[in-house]
Amino acid sequence: MSYRQALFVNLVFNEEDEPAEVVILEGQPYYVILDGDFRRHVEASHVDLQVMAQIREQILSQRELVTEGILQMMGQDDLFTKALVDTSIEHLDDRLLEQGIPEEARAWLGMLGFKVIVNHHGDVVRLDMPSQEIPLDE
Repeated sequence: MSYRQALFVNLVFNEEDEPAEVVILEGQPYYVILDGDFRRHVEASHVDLQVMAQIREQILSQRELVTEGILQMMGQDDLFTKALVDTSIEHLDDRLLEQGIPEEARAWLGMLGFKVIVNHHGDVVRLDMPSQEIPLDE
């Protein structure tokens, strides 16, 4: 599958908090990272795959809690629905690459404080994600 779209449009910023523009060159998406007066073009896949790996790691580290939360939001708690949710979590990367993130969802993520901070090479240096305190059982 060729990489056709940048997943985190309007959510990628340089270390000076300047937004990265997205351009398409020869059919491939690039984030344009500002480096002073220089505009560095970094393949969107380079940034997006790093972000997805970090998100996946966080989701999998809290898999039971994430699954339970999704089931509660759905109002379902049967074994079949749990298996579907587990499968969806397992294939999250594939779905995101195939379908992308809808513009409304990206806007919502931005309003909640989701932000990808990259250096001028496109390496993720920080990922700001909305957090929710998880009550600990005592």
